[in-house]
Amino acid sequence: MIIGCPKEIKVHEYRVGLTPSSASELIRNGHTVIMEKNAGNGIGISDSDYENVGCSILLKPDEIFKKAEMIVKVKEPQLHECAMLEPHHLLFTYLHLAADKPQTEALLKSGCTAIAYETVTSDDGSLPLLAPMSEVAGRMSIQAGAHALEKASGGRGILLGGVPGVAPAKVVIIGGGVSGMNAAEMAVGLGADVTIFDRNLNQMRYLDQRFRGAVKTIYSTAHALEEAVLDADLVIGAVLVAGAAAPKLVSAKTAKNMKNGAVLVDISIDQGGCFENSKATTHSDPTFVIDGVVYYCVANMPGAVAYTSTFALNNATLPFTVQLANKGWKKACSDDEHLLNGVNIQNGSVTFEAVANDLDLPYSSVIL
Repeated sequence: MIIGCPKEIKVHEYRVGLTPSSASELIRNGHTVIMEKNAGNGIGISDSDYENVGCSILLKPDEIFKKAEMIVKVKEPQLHECAMLEPHHLLFTYLHLAADKPQTEALLKSGCTAIAYETVTSDDGSLPLLAPMSEVAGRMSIQAGAHALEKASGGRGILLGGVPGVAPAKVVIIGGGVSGMNAAEMAVGLGADVTIFDRNLNQMRYLDQRFRGAVKTIYSTAHALEEAVLDADLVIGAVLVAGAAAPKLVSAKTAKNMKNGAVLVDISIDQGGCFENSKATTHSDPTFVIDGVVYYCVANMPGAVAYTSTFALNNATLPFTVQLANKGWKKACSDDEHLLNGVNIQNGSVTFEAVANDLDLPYSSVIL
């Protein structure tokens, strides 16, 4: 199979879909890998690094799309990239379609088959290809939130961990999954007062044991969450419904009544965000202020630490990329129900039910 990896073009996106090591593994399995020129430059990987493991370097993205059978990316294709996709293409990348109807419609029009990293599952029900970026985003959310709390950033002017004689900041984390747990690790490490809201009692028991009482866990009801948010200095939205739009858990009315200079960091923004006022921002302009509250809603948070993120992502995606290349997507998905769960688009149809429901589009089962 000919596998193409174009350069990422989203604003301040420096990750790359394939590392030289991943490309080498595919080549050792008998496949051809073509990379767009300078695809890895953002994290210090040169074209010669790819050539040294047997890749070919092509100058323009349209050459990659024209020659490749499978396209491996990191972020969802932008609309002009969707226009380069054709029915014979297999696209393997993050998609987050439930929050992006224009992209969904463009992929449907292309006729390609699109497998989303974020809906591939594992035996325990977790999302193995989303997990590494959730780890990164969770940890980054505290860094970003701490910076946004500084007075020069529009925040309250509070040091997250406080100092002797001055109380630490109150951090509320909505969602105790991978992102929320990693956010808690960082916040606890910095000495913050941390509370995690969740509805999974087993997960809360696990968090209680893991943090040995260093975090408070509270069952998430609308009333309890609202009270905590109003008292918080920093709120991290780390809610995930696999493949679907995130629920809006902090209303505009509640946010308006928060402390002046409080900060809301929305990790869920790729899926539409879990705060009513959330709108996607970029690393070049990461925050906005509404009613005195600072919002950080960068849609590709892990892109800021692109080196770490690229290698963490490749560690998770490579086994699936090899399966798809070795067997073809239909055989690979037939053999692996978890990979089958990743198929979101096929033959001009939406094949992931939550996406179809959220976008009010017809749903069709995957045809193998």
